[in-house]
Amino acid sequence: MTEQHKQGRLNPLGQPIGEPLSDWTAPAPPARTLLTGRFCQLEPLQSRHADDLFAANSQDTDGRSWTYMPYGPFASAADYRRWVEASSQGCDPQFYAIVQPSDGRALGVASYLRITPRSGAIEVGHIHYSAQLQRQSAATEAMYLLMRHAFELGYRRYEWKCDALNALSRAAAQRLGFAYEGTFRQATVYKGRNRDTAWYSVIDSEWPLLRRCFEQWLAPENFDAAGRQRHGLSELTRGFRAG
Repeated sequence: MTEQHKQGRLNPLGQPIGEPLSDWTAPAPPARTLLTGRFCQLEPLQSRHADDLFAANSQDTDGRSWTYMPYGPFASAADYRRWVEASSQGCDPQFYAIVQPSDGRALGVASYLRITPRSGAIEVGHIHYSAQLQRQSAATEAMYLLMRHAFELGYRRYEWKCDALNALSRAAAQRLGFAYEGTFRQATVYKGRNRDTAWYSVIDSEWPLLRRCFEQWLAPENFDAAGRQRHGLSELTRGFRAG
């Protein structure tokens, strides 16, 4: 391997520089559109979702699911409705309700945020699943639908960030195929306490193989008659990350 190959491209001054992106065009910001899967559909968050979401969230009686969120839990349906109405108006974050197709009930939310078309980066966050959605196929499919849509729009980098102490979120990122990139110490303050932020990402060159992992996991033949998975997503994504 030549020294130039080790360093990457060199400019006329002999300095290493990044690869050119002559074939890449900055994507448009994501539109507020319906994303449909087999187990769930993602609808742009609207006030009509508030009652379903508050009812589903009310099963979390000790507020455990809100510990690592920058807001919540909400004391009343009216408080939560105000949050939904305010959150549904923005483009960044751009919120979606995760809806159960069988009865149309919203059971969770997620969003795009830190949307930066000029650099091709977009983040998924504000993920809050009710107990009825947690550990369900729809929970995984919702993350797949958002990731697929971002890469189909032309984004180069898809990010996941969380409180470094949030073990469940970190495990979820790894299960979904994200690569750990490091921890930003004292990155922010929320709910009156410090947050070190763990960073994860998937990049566009990885997406074709990762998409195959998701599609293999979501395929009907991966589930038995009782709906139990035959192969876990984590075993597929571990193999993907191991090359």
